Amino acid sequence: MIIVKTEYELQIMRECGRIMAELLNLLADMVKPGVTTYELDRFAEEFILSRGGKPAFKGYKGYPATLCVSVENEVIHGIPSNRKLYEGEIVSIDVGIFYKGYYTDAARTYRVGKVDAKRNKLIQVTYEALQRAIKVAVPGKRLGDISREIYNYVRSQGFDVVREFTGHGVGKFLHEDPMIPNYVPYKWQNLKLQRYMTLAIEPMVVAGKPDVYVKDDNWTVVTKDNEPAAHFEDTVVVNNHPEVITANSLIDSPP
Repeated sequence: MIIVKTEYELQIMRECGRIMAELLNLLADMVKPGVTTYELDRFAEEFILSRGGKPAFKGYKGYPATLCVSVENEVIHGIPSNRKLYEGEIVSIDVGIFYKGYYTDAARTYRVGKVDAKRNKLIQVTYEALQRAIKVAVPGKRLGDISREIYNYVRSQGFDVVREFTGHGVGKFLHEDPMIPNYVPYKWQNLKLQRYMTLAIEPMVVAGKPDVYVKDDNWTVVTKDNEPAAHFEDTVVVNNHPEVITANSLIDSPP
């Protein structure tokens, strides 16, 4: 069932989005060689609680942490640990916040120090794919228009998208209908977008082949060919001028 939000509900989600944006900016400053993924997680949890929210992921289907921190060939759902980040790596951080009964969801991929040309391009293309998709999140467009925009752009740049995992509706629940694939399968593609639908659009882009598997921890999704992956996500309100309620400086300007 598609849940279209009221203006009152959107106001709460905007408040939640502002907390998210502040957190993402702070995490960007923390991502440096030598920091552990657990340190990032602890900071995020304390920050969310201090702003009156709750970590949306922690405890969700048994997930043990506040953040998903996925490094290099890890696409999504990386569990924070004592693993240190190293110069030249890229790291994707996915976070959900529950606030006054509503959820927002967002992700960014950060550089750890200086990275090579391939990783730079991977981040830039993933970011740009999200921006292109957001622009078509307007009433009357089809869900498949979002998926097609991501897929065609990513493929034109020599990369590929993960098929097994998708974006989704978000708001009253962390995951709502519709699913938003990053390619164009038959299901959902003709669904017409309605004003005040709230969508978590999230390109998951790989430098190599799109094949992935889940590690023994039953959470971390990695590329089979060990090529790096990038992940950007924002919570978007469908409107004549799409509203990105989790926007921050990393989205206002290219990464």
